[in-house]
Amino acid sequence: MFSADHAGALQHATALCDAAAGRGPSRALAFGLAGRAVVLANMGRAGEAAREARRSLAVARDIGYRLGEVVALGALSFTAQSSDDRDGAVQLARQAAQITVGVPGSYVRWCSYVLTGALIAAGDLAAADDVCAAGLARSREAGDVFIQLGLLPHMVFLDVQAGRTGDAAAHLRAELQLAIRDGRSLEVLNCLHYCGFLCTATGRPAEAVTIWAAYAAITRHEGLAEWPAEVRLRDQPLRTARQALGPGRTRAAEDRGAGMSLSVAAEYALTLTEEPGPRQAPPPGLEKLSVRERELVTLVAQGRSDAQIAAELYISIRTVRSHLDRIGDKTGCRRRVDLTRLALAASLV
Repeated sequence: MFSADHAGALQHATALCDAAAGRGPSRALAFGLAGRAVVLANMGRAGEAAREARRSLAVARDIGYRLGEVVALGALSFTAQSSDDRDGAVQLARQAAQITVGVPGSYVRWCSYVLTGALIAAGDLAAADDVCAAGLARSREAGDVFIQLGLLPHMVFLDVQAGRTGDAAAHLRAELQLAIRDGRSLEVLNCLHYCGFLCTATGRPAEAVTIWAAYAAITRHEGLAEWPAEVRLRDQPLRTARQALGPGRTRAAEDRGAGMSLSVAAEYALTLTEEPGPRQAPPPGLEKLSVRERELVTLVAQGRSDAQIAAELYISIRTVRSHLDRIGDKTGCRRRVDLTRLALAASLV
């Protein structure tokens, strides 16, 4: 699920349900059904998601499994959000958060993540801010990176709405670094969505349009569905950013974002969290690169491996590596992440 392979996640959750089938209500069945519900909600299949979440809750209550009840209620809150039942999502999340006896601390903290998202979707930002801050503090105290990864994007949005843009940038940068390090593509994708709000709040309409275009394109590519609250939250700031740019610059920004891979978009978002300063000069050595070398930098930034570049350009892998060595000599960029930053700075991607 967190690597954004939702088809694979659904397959695993279904396998768990199938293995538990015919054995009566069980903890395994409750978890399998809840897992299916969350994945189906993310895939835009709200009706199926709600049905599986209700089955999970019934199983958990039938066997007196309090943890299973918490997870099922959380899944039901997600499915309510996916179908834009905002009040229902908050009510279900609050029910889950009230069950603490016999529930591991990690799941108590998880409830703060579920409730924060539901409160934001319902527009109760003051309550969301309180719940998110408390959950983040408990997660940090416990060293619970998993829940921090869930809460930090929410806190970015809440910081922006409260005018705390410096805090928003710091939280977004911390989240991106954690998510990239742990390979959590879904959390990286969430960061792209919230990065747009930071850009609009700090007077960068082109960057906001670019990052939101990247988010939309990658979301479609991964077969995910945007929940109505997400669309509603960014509707006005996106419209304002487009008006500030005008049609031509808006199209250019959208085209740039739509062409970004997840790794490029993540690196771009990281650059947008950096402290503002004087306009950066072009990267040293960039003007020395040949047309072919610029092409290689672009392909590296797009996530291509040496073998893939060789196949695309009809050259050998050895030749690709020779080109990359020369590029490194000219620019000082030898890591792929540095080449990606070079491509972004030069608007090659």
